[in-house]
Amino acid sequence: MPERNLAEWLTLLEARHPTEIDLGLSRVAAVWSSIEQRRRQQGNAISLPTAITVAGTNGKGSCLTSMQAIMVAHDYRVGTFTSPHFLHYNERICVQGQPADDWVIVSAFEEIELLRGDISLTYFEFGTLAALLVFVDAELDFMLLEVGLGGRLDAINIIDADVAVVTSIALDHQAWLGDTRELIAVEKLGIARPSRPLVIAEVDGPEGFDKMIAATAAQPFVIGKDFCLQIDADHFSLTVQTPDGESQCFQQLPTSGLLPSNKAAAIQALICAGVKLDNHKLIGALDKLGLTGRQQVLQVNGRRVILDVAHNPAAASVLAASLTPIAGRYTAVASVLDDKDWRGIIQPLRGIIAEWRIAEIGDSHRATKAQTLHEVLYNEGLKGALFASLEEAFDNAIAEAGEDDTVVVFGSFHTVTAVLNMQRQRDGCVI
Repeated sequence: MPERNLAEWLTLLEARHPTEIDLGLSRVAAVWSSIEQRRRQQGNAISLPTAITVAGTNGKGSCLTSMQAIMVAHDYRVGTFTSPHFLHYNERICVQGQPADDWVIVSAFEEIELLRGDISLTYFEFGTLAALLVFVDAELDFMLLEVGLGGRLDAINIIDADVAVVTSIALDHQAWLGDTRELIAVEKLGIARPSRPLVIAEVDGPEGFDKMIAATAAQPFVIGKDFCLQIDADHFSLTVQTPDGESQCFQQLPTSGLLPSNKAAAIQALICAGVKLDNHKLIGALDKLGLTGRQQVLQVNGRRVILDVAHNPAAASVLAASLTPIAGRYTAVASVLDDKDWRGIIQPLRGIIAEWRIAEIGDSHRATKAQTLHEVLYNEGLKGALFASLEEAFDNAIAEAGEDDTVVVFGSFHTVTAVLNMQRQRDGCVI
């Protein structure tokens, strides 16, 4: 019997390290080296599956989900590490699209604890090492790794990616990554490796982006240049390049669900990794493919609800573009963490959202004060109401919504999780 169950482990890890975010590779790399050495001494040397690492301000989850679905459809064994989770920690570590069992994660935690010595690891670093151990023991063909923050100094970057992907570059996490797109781009491009494929899905890179890409010495595959998609109303076609310079074309790929650009980056990355793709299987894998908290639609008490984790101005602009005119009104239930540009987030939505329901995120010490959020709305001339909790704000929005209205919940993973937790415990929710 393990000394601790998964819930006890997570409580311990949340409290142990002095800071939640502590970028740098030295500590986590040292522990991983100890793990490798011990397994080698036991005659069980670690052999990593092919690694595809994904960085980007927005779109990482959509790209990873697309790759996972495509690979499962083509009968590859694949593991996926993402963050954060919504309802269960196990969501972060998946094999063949299924969350890892508690005992599998606990076993990995125990091995890390045994070998870390006096090295202190963050919650995310501990989870990263656990995911790698789970994937090694699962005998996978591929592992898909989502960068938690930035890229160059993120724990994921202890692994030399066989293929690196950068989905987008926008202002977010400036306190850690820099306050310009140029600085942020350098951090995200830090996951690239010389002579290995680097897939870029950012269509409007910052100034000097081509030189930044060249400085990585990676083999670049840039959207609109090396791989191109043509979109009509319901489908898109995609032309990709292999590392050897050959072109391949895929037709009638669905535009519904996740953004076509993220699906295109996923396909290009898999081609770069040597995966042979079948057009028919691609269509089946991507058709109606969705992701929790990304323009996810629910019906709650007969009212339409959209959940979206948009938490920076760029993501809010994408969300705004998706909110097409309706017979009724859009009402927002929103909150953000204190490192987010709340004023910038509301700008693309100000002409779309009729009323705002605001509350403070209750499960993070980094939450922005509700009064601060409300003051920004007031100063922008927007109609908002303040509530004691996100749950109360959501209940009020549903109660006040007409049959033609839509409630939009956004601003953070925490905001969406609050509503998902409510609906998990109630009847009347169809997901």
